[in-house]
Amino acid sequence: MESRAINFGAGPSALPAAVLQEATKGLLDFNGVGIGIAEISHRSKEFTAYLQGVEQNIRKLLDVQPTHSILFTQGGGSTQFSAVVLNMLARHRLLHPQLTDEDRVLDYVVTGSWSKKAVEEARRMGGSTVNIAADSRKYSKDQKSFDNIPTADAYSFSNDPALIYYCANETVDGVEFSAEETSPASFPFHLLPKNALLPLVGDHSSSFMSKPIPHLSDHAIIYAGAQKNVGPAGLTILIVRNDCIVDVDAAARLGAIPVPICLSYKTLADHNSMYNTPPVLSIYITGLVLEYMLQLGGLDYYANLTNRKSKKLYDVLKEGENKGVFKGKVKEGSGSQMNVVFDVLGEGLLAKFIAGAEERGMKGLKGHRSVGGVRVSIYNAVTEEETDRLISYMEQFAGQHEVNKE
Repeated sequence: MESRAINFGAGPSALPAAVLQEATKGLLDFNGVGIGIAEISHRSKEFTAYLQGVEQNIRKLLDVQPTHSILFTQGGGSTQFSAVVLNMLARHRLLHPQLTDEDRVLDYVVTGSWSKKAVEEARRMGGSTVNIAADSRKYSKDQKSFDNIPTADAYSFSNDPALIYYCANETVDGVEFSAEETSPASFPFHLLPKNALLPLVGDHSSSFMSKPIPHLSDHAIIYAGAQKNVGPAGLTILIVRNDCIVDVDAAARLGAIPVPICLSYKTLADHNSMYNTPPVLSIYITGLVLEYMLQLGGLDYYANLTNRKSKKLYDVLKEGENKGVFKGKVKEGSGSQMNVVFDVLGEGLLAKFIAGAEERGMKGLKGHRSVGGVRVSIYNAVTEEETDRLISYMEQFAGQHEVNKE
């Protein structure tokens, strides 16, 4: 495996080498049945049992209680931008059939490119009034960048919204809600109603399984694309509170927007995520990753690993800033532990930095095309040793191009 590059890409992202080696066996023979996982029927007893095991391991790792169902689907987070609106508006219609569409409010917290896309989709779909509960751009250096997580006094939630949406970690912009409740950059759960079934929706795609999810049981829906921390592209994992799995056809008869059958959470739940063919191969590899995670110690292990890797990266970034070579894009305290973003200062030095990294076997470091610069994604499968190799290169590069030399 020494010839493999280090994958710092933002997704699809690195997978553990041990898992990939095990997966190659399953491609030829899944669990001894003589048929490869990419060929086997999704309705076979072997795969059905495997899927149940994947669900149980998600419950074990995240401590998901029976109040919530775990569903498996396709389409990624972008499809859930639509699905959460449709399902939660259907729920709200059943609870409040007398309200007009204008009186049905969707609250959105906008902290980056993905939450911005989510709110754009909500507006495009109609059937409600969209309220921006907070927009971090107002508090940025230039009033238009996503470079911070707003403090609690910036939020204005509606009284009885059909949903409250936030994105836990913004992969493009490199900002993340802190898991520490005392941090000014944590999500303001304390501002939400107590002793209520909150319509809280969290996009946890790029931080899923890197640490425990704060207030998981208070969420109506948590969704995550697998292709960051737990598997290959093609699988979307949903954790849906059972009261949010509603009869969308009954809601449509009362005037709600009809929900396409494969976007209905009730369809997924009633058919054990197999109304149509699920992404079998993606589920298989995700299952292997979850087993591997449990062997290493679960989320305690990965949370500690994430803390160490990200702290080292931000420390070397600060050193590079002091030398006039690097410039972080995010306000201190709001930085993502998964996606560290920065610029390389000086004519032609960004291209030189990327080229030098690739010569050293480190790939996927270019920032998103919409913002440029460097993006270092240190998902679970990126080891501490691999992170240290990048840090060593960053130290070397900053020393060679230091502006503030004596």
